[in-house]
Amino acid sequence: MSERIWRHLHLCPSGDPDGTIVDAALAVRDGNIEWFGPASDLPAELSSWPSEDLGGAWVTPSLVDCHTHIVFGGHRADEFAMRLAGVGYEEIARRGGGIVSTVRATRAADEATLLDDAARRLEPLIVEGVAAIEIKSGYGLDLATERKMLRVARELGRRYPVSVYTTFLGAHALPPEFAGRPDDYIDEVCERMLPALADEGLVDAVDVFCERIGFSRAQSERVLDAAARRGLSVKMHAEQLSANGGTALAARYGALSADHLEFLDEAGVAAMKKAGTVAVLLPGAYYFIRETQLPPVDLLRRYGVPIALATDCNPGTSPSASLLAMLNMGCTLFRLTVTEALQGVTCHAARALGRSDRHGVIEVGRRADFVAWSVETLAELAYWIGRPLASRVVRAGVTVFERGSFLPRAIGDGP
Repeated sequence: MSERIWRHLHLCPSGDPDGTIVDAALAVRDGNIEWFGPASDLPAELSSWPSEDLGGAWVTPSLVDCHTHIVFGGHRADEFAMRLAGVGYEEIARRGGGIVSTVRATRAADEATLLDDAARRLEPLIVEGVAAIEIKSGYGLDLATERKMLRVARELGRRYPVSVYTTFLGAHALPPEFAGRPDDYIDEVCERMLPALADEGLVDAVDVFCERIGFSRAQSERVLDAAARRGLSVKMHAEQLSANGGTALAARYGALSADHLEFLDEAGVAAMKKAGTVAVLLPGAYYFIRETQLPPVDLLRRYGVPIALATDCNPGTSPSASLLAMLNMGCTLFRLTVTEALQGVTCHAARALGRSDRHGVIEVGRRADFVAWSVETLAELAYWIGRPLASRVVRAGVTVFERGSFLPRAIGDGP
């Protein structure tokens, strides 16, 4: 058996600084948490275990990035320059740019190239303390490339110390070969692509971009219905650019999350509360496309809807590989509190993945996934921009990163 005591730490087991245990100890056996609490209360039968002193470090649950698109080909820096010159996001999409330009690059890239490029985006997140990540497809828009993307996502989970959860986002945009035929493409998504990929074990959840430059409510409902028939969890890109009732539709299907939500109205918030759907806010995209419509944070608070934060790492609207930067943006742009931001990347983010039983909190019996931080107060996690803060990242009781030494060892658990 592998037994260890981690001593002399300020332990924040739920992501809420008010629940911190000062001068705590954390006992791990065979990769799982055996006991934690004030060091003075350490049970006698554990006192002889090998121990390590963390020197008073703050310790939180490992982080969860619950919305990413990190597997893609190429980049869209030139489109960024176009937006700076005054061309709007929707106009770029109509000119054949946007998502479709990434589709071309992703279709052209081989699997090895996609894996190498995605790994470079994943490694900084692991070093920041991310132990679970959602990776969406949606830059293939044909069966072969969607399969390729999802295979790469699964391989990342095998090679790196991170739990990868895959989401099929075939209904992300209309591919060029289906121009003018969106209903035919939804047929392809629902009747051919989704069944094949699900049967191959590549899909954990299904997403759809319900928006005026994406798919209508009726088309989105067909995707959600196809996922539900296969017993798959659903999510939705909703209310990012306009108020169209997509969130209420997602909630009707018991969606794990509705994401973006800048144009969400009170009826949508009420539907989310009733369904238990998590609000995933994506401040990186809000910042990068210079949006001015704020998501209704006060309404979400009033209704008690859990709020998660994520990087939305993607080439067009949020080229970010820092979840800690999203904490800062969530606080500065959306006026979240530090506690809301921390819980937004721990317990609430885990819930947005449907994995609150595995990630997001430190609890007896769970796997020992946690981060030790080089900070004097947890508020620093949402305060600093671009400063390395994790001094140690532990997965299943094994240190996978220490300051100055990245150890990309897999733990072989899978989702």
